[in-house]
Amino acid sequence: MSKEYIVLSRQDAVARNNSPYVNLKIANKEGNENICVFDVPKSNGPQVGQIVTFITIRENQGKKSASNMDMIVGKFPTEEHPLYHLVPRPIKRELWDTTIEKLLGFCTDKVLMGFIRQQAEDLYPKYSKYPAATNVHHAFPGGLLNHVYQMLHLLEGIYPVYPYPEELKIERCILGILFHDWGKLCEYNMEGEKLENGFLLGHIYMSANYLNNLLRDLGIDKREINFIVHCILAHHGQLEYGSPVLPCIPEAQLVTYIDNISAKADIFSTTGNLEKAFALGTSVVKG
Repeated sequence: MSKEYIVLSRQDAVARNNSPYVNLKIANKEGNENICVFDVPKSNGPQVGQIVTFITIRENQGKKSASNMDMIVGKFPTEEHPLYHLVPRPIKRELWDTTIEKLLGFCTDKVLMGFIRQQAEDLYPKYSKYPAATNVHHAFPGGLLNHVYQMLHLLEGIYPVYPYPEELKIERCILGILFHDWGKLCEYNMEGEKLENGFLLGHIYMSANYLNNLLRDLGIDKREINFIVHCILAHHGQLEYGSPVLPCIPEAQLVTYIDNISAKADIFSTTGNLEKAFALGTSVVKG
């Protein structure tokens, strides 16, 4: 019996015989599924957020697959469709603005406060169109916005109860979070496909270099720029995770932990029951 799903993510690939296929993460009210669909060219097939119906799904040793002939691609659903809300959507502007203003209430550096407010205004529409990753976490259009918002919102709650708030300059944390993944605007296209600069430069370098130049033009003291940019360079936390440096100031360590909380929470949310999540190193069990 055919079943209707909504597409949560899509990855294009090519088999050894040069035949194109896609790996889809799909969902309905029963849960999530990962399915490999053969003979789907890159320019065809379902997109993220689109409805798809499978007439037949084959299973072999726990892996599910289908051919292009088994799949019927439908429309993008409206909000009234029962599956519409299974796809994450970019957060509303009022939530973004409210959290930015709450964080600015903790700040004391007037120059950086004005800079943060202006950059938050400029970044919202850009981040609302791009994914935060190709498949690991927040891998949907607008996922970059949601990831950064979650981190800012976490900082909003953590800073007032941080054990040694006097040792933190919160402006560094806010800017580190706002710009830590800015380079993904250049690393991926809006469909989540990796671009040339993603391989040549990587998002960490591009993010750090971009913010460094903005702060230099603003006339910020060079040593203070180094502290702020360090929060970006160190946000992967460990050298083996691609971090060019290790966190060596409390603001950078806090940004690293908050980044991990947001990413790991999204992985748990979007992984199916008993499905292996390689980024977690374990399978996920739904309660």
